[in-house]
Amino acid sequence: MSDAIIDKLRDILRDSSAEDRDWDSVDGSTTIESLGIDSLSILDLLYDIDQDFGITLEAAEVIDIGTVGEIAALLRKRGA
Repeated sequence: MSDAIIDKLRDILRDSSAEDRDWDSVDGSTTIESLGIDSLSILDLLYDIDQDFGITLEAAEVIDIGTVGEIAALLRKRGA
């Protein structure tokens, strides 16, 4: 079964990344670090999440998040 939030996050990450990777393999257990997202690019990611989900996340909320699944869980908690 597909997870719509993970799918949407995957699309956001694909569009904002310069890395060439198998984006179809990105799932809830994929680490943020493995996607090449650092402290500077996390701000871009948060902006894109706000635009696509309509949910504003603060950097302090995601600073300790380690996986795509943890971001999805936070979005679900916030009403996505």
